[in-house]
Parts: sequence; structure tokens; C-alpha cells
Amino acid sequence: MMPDLIVTVLYIAYAIGFMLGLATLFTWVERKQSAIMADRIGANRCYLRVPFTDLKVVAWGLFHGIADGAKMLLKENFTPTTYDRFCYNLAPWLVAVPVLLTFAVIPFGGNLMPGHLSPALHPFFGDAAFGMQVAHLDAGILVILAISGVGIIGTMLAGWSSNNKFSLLGAARAASQMISYEVSMGLALISLVVTYGTLDLNEMVLKQRELIMGVVPAWGIFVQPLAFVLFLTAAIAENKRVPFDLPECESELVAGYFTEYSAMKMGLFMLSEFIEIVVVSALLVTLFLGGYSVPWLTETGFVFPFGGALALPHLAVVVLQMAAFLVKVTLAGCFQIQIRWSLPRFRYDQLMRFGWQFLLPLGGLNLVGTAFVRWLTLRG
Repeated sequence: MMPDLIVTVLYIAYAIGFMLGLATLFTWVERKQSAIMADRIGANRCYLRVPFTDLKVVAWGLFHGIADGAKMLLKENFTPTTYDRFCYNLAPWLVAVPVLLTFAVIPFGGNLMPGHLSPALHPFFGDAAFGMQVAHLDAGILVILAISGVGIIGTMLAGWSSNNKFSLLGAARAASQMISYEVSMGLALISLVVTYGTLDLNEMVLKQRELIMGVVPAWGIFVQPLAFVLFLTAAIAENKRVPFDLPECESELVAGYFTEYSAMKMGLFMLSEFIEIVVVSALLVTLFLGGYSVPWLTETGFVFPFGGALALPHLAVVVLQMAAFLVKVTLAGCFQIQIRWSLPRFRYDQLMRFGWQFLLPLGGLNLVGTAFVRWLTLRG
């Protein structure tokens, strides 16, 4: 009982640190990557001075994220006269908390055996193995879809309770957009469920460790390339980022549904957007890029397809899996930011038409085709 509790607490701490750390990094990437694309220097003004010297540590502008957080915490929490003060205060938490909860069912590593990491830990943990996942649920896909829907309530409450026409318009846009694109995302996920025959995210990762023709890992992007495009597009629309940022576009609505928020309440809305980039990237990696798996890496070491093997200690295997997951998620997040600075914004009618008249039929055709291929495979 006690070993399980200790490991679970460590997993929760790691998951929160993983999301908040990467989200903070992505705020810097957002600025620096856009600056590089526009041939600008980018964020480079914030620095730390070395005590008793004139030396300034700029670190490529990495301290800007820390400065932003401090500014949000220290700013005045201006609260306008709202229509419903309880809903006004509740909305930021209904937006931020579901994003954090979603990561609980995402595996960020294989099996951890603490007793094999050090002889001093073996008397307490023994040979027990713990899957590196906060909540190992058989219906992980369903949990993700259920929890992600709660964010819609938060955006609607934020816009409605602010008693501001721009906020209400942004909330209406957000709700209709998120509901519309959730359908296409659901169809892409169902196609994966049909392909892998499970709702368990860890089982999906294990199936992606198999090899196609004995060489290429059976990642979801190779098995379901159309579902990959559908999921990525719908996920970006769910996160309300360019080219789908109609709910909070500055040129029309100031800041959309959180226009009337300030200080750390506004910070929660903005931070939740970057945390969602992390979560979407983690889901993308788990479902389509092999998750934490490294090609040809097993629980005991590397087994190469053309013969030969390389045995590794348990600690090295765990570190490689966690590092692979971190690198994949970071690259996927940077790719989403690249899209944000590469494409123009849709008009709202174009956005809705794209979701209902293009993505939805495409997702339905992909699901029917997947089911047919699966039926032929099982029949054969």
C-alpha cells in the first residue's frame, strides 16, 4: 500500500512539473520561434544580473517567462461589476483544471521497478513494477473526451458572467467551435480504437512497439496517417489557436471570452492554453508517434531487427523512455507553434464550414474504411 502511494505521489508531482515546465518553455518558444521566422531578434530584454558585477545573464530571453509569471501575480486583480460573480471566479478553474486532469491517463514511460534502481530500495519495493502513468484506466480515450468537454463550460461561463458583449461573442464562438471539432476528433480517436482494439492508451503504445515488415515501428502515423491529420487539425481547433483563434482574436474581440479578466485569473486562461499545447502534443505522441517507446528498445535493452542486441540496465531503459517522450512532446509542441505563425486566420463561416463539411465527412470515411480493413483482417 505504502509503495503504491509513494510512487503515485511522485508520478503526480512529475506530471505537474512536466506540464508547467514545458508550458513555460513554450511561452518562450512562441516568441523566439516567431522572431526567427520574421527575421527578428525576439525576446532578449529580461535578464539576471550577477551580484556585485555588471554582467547580465540574458540566456536567449528564457527569463521572460519568469517575468510574465511574476507580473501576473503582482498585478491588481481588477474585478468589474459582473452579472454573476460566482461564475466569474469559477470559470478560470473550469478551463485550467480539466487540462491538467487529462494528462493523468497519458503514459510517460514504461514499467518502473524501483527495487532494481538501487539495492537500498529493494527491501522496501521488492520486485514490484509500476506503470509510469498517474491513472492506469482501461477506458483512457473515453476519459479524455469526457474531461475535455468540461473546458467548454468554463469558456461559456467566462464570457456570460463578464457582462461584456465582446466576451459573450467570444464565448459563443468558442463553444460552437469546440463542440464542432470535437466530433471530428472523436471520429479520429474511434478509428484508432478500431485499429488497436483497445481504449487503453498504454496498450496502444505497446502495440506501436511492434514492427512493420520486421523493421519499421508500427507507429500510428504510419498505420493511420489520415487519422493523424484529422486529430492534429481538430486538436488545434480545440485549443483555439491560429488558424482557429476566432474566440479570442485580438483584432476583433480584444481577448475574447476573457477580456474582463486581469492578473492571475487572466494568467490562468493564458497558461491553460500553453498547457493544452503540452497535453495535445502528449496525446499526439502517445497515439501516433509511439509514445515513450524508442525503436527496437525493449525492457532489457535494444534488440535490432537484423540481428544483435545491446543489454541495458533498468535505469538506462527508464531514462531513455522518459527522455524519448519528452523530446517527442517538445518537438510536437514546437510544430504546433510553427503552424500558429505560418497560416492566416479563417473567417468564422469558413471555420465552421471546414469542420462540418470537410473534416467530419473525411473522419466518417476514414472510420468506415478502417472498420472494413479491420473486418477483413480478422476474417482472414
